[in-house]
Amino acid sequence: MKENPFRQERDEMKELLKQYQNFKTGKKFNFIEEESFERIIDYFDENDNIPLALEAVNFGVEQYPYSSSLFIKKADILIASQRYLEALSILEKAEVLDSNDINLYILKTDAYLALDNQEKAAMLLEEAIIVFDGVEKTELLFELADVYDDYEDFNKVFNCLKLILEQDPTNEEALYKICFWTDYTGKNEESVLLHQKIIDEYPYTQLAWFNLGAAFQGLKLYEKSIDAYQYAIAIDEKFDYAYRNLGDAYLRLRKYREAIEVLQKVLELTMPEAVIYEAIGYCFEKLKNPAQARFHYRKAVHLNSTDSHLYYKIAGTYMKEGYWESAVKNLSQAMSINKSKPDYHLALAQCLVQLERIKEAVVHFTHFIKARPRNVKGWKELIKSLYDFEYYEEALEQIYNAQKNTDDKPLFVFYKAAVLFALGKSKEALLHLENGIHRAPGLTKQFIDLNPSLLQNSLVVETISLNKDLKKKYKK
Repeated sequence: MKENPFRQERDEMKELLKQYQNFKTGKKFNFIEEESFERIIDYFDENDNIPLALEAVNFGVEQYPYSSSLFIKKADILIASQRYLEALSILEKAEVLDSNDINLYILKTDAYLALDNQEKAAMLLEEAIIVFDGVEKTELLFELADVYDDYEDFNKVFNCLKLILEQDPTNEEALYKICFWTDYTGKNEESVLLHQKIIDEYPYTQLAWFNLGAAFQGLKLYEKSIDAYQYAIAIDEKFDYAYRNLGDAYLRLRKYREAIEVLQKVLELTMPEAVIYEAIGYCFEKLKNPAQARFHYRKAVHLNSTDSHLYYKIAGTYMKEGYWESAVKNLSQAMSINKSKPDYHLALAQCLVQLERIKEAVVHFTHFIKARPRNVKGWKELIKSLYDFEYYEEALEQIYNAQKNTDDKPLFVFYKAAVLFALGKSKEALLHLENGIHRAPGLTKQFIDLNPSLLQNSLVVETISLNKDLKKKYKK
């Protein structure tokens, strides 16, 4: 029966450690080869016993004073011990013995970075990249990319990854990383050219198709991004990130049915995520299907019950269907998580108005207005509610506040006219109506919408008609 290789290796290591112990104590021992010292050092290092690893490497260097690999191992252990200057000194000795070992440059880089000398680390690697080629050059470029990342020269990170792909077009690590850095640096045009070139040579590289789609998406060329993602999926039908981005591209184009289809595919391929259910809910909402939208928002809530915005979205679906009590319940839940969102207060106020709880509604309108005093919608909703419930004096006061905070928007001139009519101040009301029509004739409809019965007032009809005729005459 063939012996278990792991057991054989363990027995060999046990014997080697016994020899090493005899060597240390001066007992009779077999000659320990250079490679055996390296195995002993690695054994202690892998078992996180740095002092014993350092002791072993020192014995090894004494026995083999011209071994660059042992000096490099010693430097590696010194770096692990945070003895960076000693490590650099040892690496200088190793370089004299063998300047072509890539580990020299990697360990020097680690030491310089630990000493917060990113510039020197970058210079070292830039010089080394010229010397090496093939796999070693690729490894050094990855190291250099990390150095540039460390001192936030992100365009150079992108350039390093681009160089890697130019010499190794199917390198998966580089393909994964460059997608992120393309988005971060905005180098979408460069990414398109790079990945089109890769695809020309290696047309079945799904990551290249995916990155091409992401770059087109970054350029807002959504139709082209969809084509690229579909190629990626054709190569790998379980490519969940391609489905995810494809769904986003369809959303951007307002192709909600197609977006739902591909986002549901994401749910089949991966663990369910709140963000996917939320996106599907949004699509159903845009398709005017609030019940299905709500169903998916609830699925999202089950996965992320602390996201107040999801409860707000659920409330929105109830509001579209006129289920005001249910909407209030979900808005209250949202506000129990986050009270500071002005939009929650506005939505809750709107629901309370529908439930004829006007005093509570005013409180929440006020919260919204305090947060966004220049927002016309908040003032408009508050004044309209006060008007509808015949709180005319309060409405007049809020019109004054609205004009002061919104640079005297003409809408509130019309609202003031309507309130004055309600208070029986017809002459003053007509003056404000005429002023409003002169300033913004297009808003006359909002005046009428506030109270259509105003059209039964002949003076109102006459004022509107007269000013329309004057406007036409002026245009001619």
